[in-house]
Amino acid sequence: MTRPAPSSLIKTSPLKTSIATVSISGNLREKLEAIAAAGFDGIEIFEQDFVADIGSPREIGNMIRDHGLEITLFQPFRDFEGLTGDLRQRAFDRAARKFDVMDQLGTDTILFCSTLHPKALGGIDRAADDYRELGEMAAPRGIKVAYEALAWGKYVWDHRDAWETVRRADHPNIGLCLDSFHSLSRGIDSNSIHAIPGDKIFFLQLADAPLIEMDYLYWSRHFRSMPGEGDLPVVDFMRAVAATGYSGPMSLEIFNDQFRGGSPRGLARDGYRSLINLTDQVQRAEPTTVLGQPALPAPTKIDGVEFIEFASHGAEADKLATTLTQLGFSHAGQHKSKRVALWRQGAINIVINTEEAGFAHASYATHGTGVCDIGLRVDNAAATVTRAQALGAVPFAQEVGPGELVIPAIRSVGSSVMHFLDETSGLDRVWDVEFDHLDTDTTGAGLTRVDHVAETMSYDEMLSWSLFYTSLFEMGKSPMVDVIDPDGLVRSQAVETPDGALRLTLNGAETHRTFAGHFLADSFGSSVQHIAFETGDIFATMEGIVARGFKPLDMPQNYYDDLAARFGLAPELIEKMQALDILYDEDAQGQFFQVYSRPQAGGLFFEIIQRCAGYNGYGAPNAPFRIASQKRHMRAKGMPSR
Repeated sequence: MTRPAPSSLIKTSPLKTSIATVSISGNLREKLEAIAAAGFDGIEIFEQDFVADIGSPREIGNMIRDHGLEITLFQPFRDFEGLTGDLRQRAFDRAARKFDVMDQLGTDTILFCSTLHPKALGGIDRAADDYRELGEMAAPRGIKVAYEALAWGKYVWDHRDAWETVRRADHPNIGLCLDSFHSLSRGIDSNSIHAIPGDKIFFLQLADAPLIEMDYLYWSRHFRSMPGEGDLPVVDFMRAVAATGYSGPMSLEIFNDQFRGGSPRGLARDGYRSLINLTDQVQRAEPTTVLGQPALPAPTKIDGVEFIEFASHGAEADKLATTLTQLGFSHAGQHKSKRVALWRQGAINIVINTEEAGFAHASYATHGTGVCDIGLRVDNAAATVTRAQALGAVPFAQEVGPGELVIPAIRSVGSSVMHFLDETSGLDRVWDVEFDHLDTDTTGAGLTRVDHVAETMSYDEMLSWSLFYTSLFEMGKSPMVDVIDPDGLVRSQAVETPDGALRLTLNGAETHRTFAGHFLADSFGSSVQHIAFETGDIFATMEGIVARGFKPLDMPQNYYDDLAARFGLAPELIEKMQALDILYDEDAQGQFFQVYSRPQAGGLFFEIIQRCAGYNGYGAPNAPFRIASQKRHMRAKGMPSR
């Protein structure tokens, strides 16, 4: 079959968004509320959710429609084809009963999975005969049967064989269900989908997953994720489906251990975001294949971190100011009408907000001293917020005083805020417009820019925030790594722009006993645990800030003895690093030097780094030693914080 000409691929109506009820946590009613609130058009009703509810099929169908949703699919029907004798008749009898239920629910499409029945016989012609007869039974009821190849199917585990079964069945009520996980986990080339007519694809299910070598069934049941959260080429799969002219729903079917205990509303929001981002990626890659979704502004290009704002008060604010002074920052400006101080060094702007009203004060009251706001330099601030809202982000605004700029913003991790500033709109003039400048030298100790910001969250939030950043901005993600804490495990993943203008490390804590978990507990869910500043000469910088009273995180003799053995560094270099508590790493590209502050109250800390000759990591091998030292400076285990 030839691929349709591009002119025939144009669509004028959007594909309906759908999600299987099994994808999110809660009972059926909680799921429906969350799915409707997220903006989906419909649901796949999973039989287990339906059977567990107290309502009759007709009542459940009406309840779903009362939420503004339609039932796009009823599923699953298992072990149908390839049976003989009484077993075959029972399979048809079961199908008839399910068709009756569908009539009461008010849906016309059902999923049939390729068989796993131990007594089923193989053969595409045999299966096609079964489905042709099933089609005759379904036709008078107006029911469509979507046949799916399970990746672990007994005989059919490839969508090409499933399509051949449907093609030979040759019945208008028998079609194909394509599932990205089943095809991509098997490594099947998505280009093979081009041979399938779009009108014979009755349903489309989408899921991503991390690349893991394991049993297909276990992989599918425990590790599926939203498109964009894993490693599978879901965009290529969707491009191939779109090229067929498919016009049915695009639906999420996710099985994931993390999601089973998550917030239904949060999971539904992430699911909707993943579909909108996926269609946007496809429409950008294939301009002639229009999926009907409204055009979004392009993912935002980030030019860097414009400011980091701390909410603080009283003695805690004074202590933070002292730390910044030791790091070489200067008090460079004061807000014209608010208790907001600007501290500056190089291209780094740190704001300390001690107002007793407004968002920053509320943040301090909730979390204590911590980062409440991050400002990013972008190419177009208004377009950034437009894209963010289309992807389900929550806009942020508060009262603006006389002479202040209205800077677009959204809610971010840990109830913090993210502002966007650009040159075109003049928002980058905020320091001249809103602040009185003090005559201070901001050369400092050689810190030049914010290298990265580390955000701490519970482990089950990591996929959500990774998707948030990579769908909104021009950012990619690194593989997830395990960080060993003496009291548990923390998972870490970096997301960053191609040029390193913004680097974020997302750290997921599973227990409060880890250093990251301790920070989350003490700060009541604050997000930013540490900020890393870059310098071009870490030895000169350290000598300068130590002279100002800075006390670095102390590292044991054993660390430097091991360092000498691992890397064969010159003894004089080891001696210099040890004198200043500087840590070291290297990769194939270059070298990396880093030093940490001692933890502030609650576990907040700073880092100073120097990247040499293209090193692009974060010193991950040093994390266990850094954490062990930080814990020696925290309060004893079991001692309350107040």
